[in-house]
Amino acid sequence: MNYTYLTQVYAWTALAVERILSTRQFGAAAALVVALALGASLLAGSTAVFAQEVATAPAVATVNINSADAQTLAAALNGVGQSRAMEIVRYREAYGPFASVEELTEVKGIGKSTLEKNRTLITLE
Repeated sequence: MNYTYLTQVYAWTALAVERILSTRQFGAAAALVVALALGASLLAGSTAVFAQEVATAPAVATVNINSADAQTLAAALNGVGQSRAMEIVRYREAYGPFASVEELTEVKGIGKSTLEKNRTLITLE
């Protein structure tokens, strides 16, 4: 279930409540009860949907820049494509393992902004 579907359900509910109120067939108290029941069911359904989406959302994975291959680095890091990921591996092979996350900026094509976008994703061990 997605947000578009929930938006449609809310619109349908509002339309149903409007029709109930406009027919004047029911009293105001009955219309209010119907509106509250519909609203409560929507809240219960949307809460379940949001909980399901949170439970199935992929966890933010970290990547070890001292051991990951170029393909893994490119997939895990934002703004790092295959060529930059290969530069990270080349740097690591030439100079040894990264001593700090900041050392990543020494790699050709990796600047401070790329480092900051990925700081929480990067591990050294």
